[in-house]
Amino acid sequence: MVVLAGESANDRRILAEFIKAAHPRLAAAVTLTEINDPVRLRAKSGADLHAAADTLVGKARGKALAKRGDFVGIAVHEDMDTCPGPAYDAARTAVSHALAKAATASSSVYALAAAESEAWLMLFPKAFPLYRPSWKIPEKWRGKDTGRRQTPKEDLEGLFSNPRFRESDGPHIASTALAHGLLSAPEGTNRSYQEFLSDLSLWEVPAAAGS
Repeated sequence: MVVLAGESANDRRILAEFIKAAHPRLAAAVTLTEINDPVRLRAKSGADLHAAADTLVGKARGKALAKRGDFVGIAVHEDMDTCPGPAYDAARTAVSHALAKAATASSSVYALAAAESEAWLMLFPKAFPLYRPSWKIPEKWRGKDTGRRQTPKEDLEGLFSNPRFRESDGPHIASTALAHGLLSAPEGTNRSYQEFLSDLSLWEVPAAAGS
């Protein structure tokens, strides 16, 4: 069982779709489940960070146990709320190390989205009109570094007003992209997304997962 943690249910469900696309053998071998505990790791450091990581991984192990599954690993999402730079690098490194230490022999991956998970969705512009026909990403937005957008969620809210884009649309856009095979071919770049994929690719598929 792989346990997903994140800032919101929307973020966790987006994360699940990306995992299914990026590591289909893992996703097929395990159950993806969620914990609702708040994730506040990137602003912590030192002993506070390690204590928070220990607590979060402990809750994930507890969720797997409650569902009578083997704990394979934990995937954790947070929004960076700014573009990649020294602060992003420091947070990603520190939190990744803390989660790995807390998970011990189990796997862990830290999805630190720059600037927000909506920027990852913008890598797949063809999914938007497939989900809602009136939602079309402008050509000038395509093929760009979406991680350089300071406020991608607000950008989408300003672009799509009928109906209005909401955070709850994110998982539907991601699942639409997965269903149409779009998640294997991003249009543009986002370093935080690529680093998430790189880390996830290192996860070994369990030989015999309990769930």
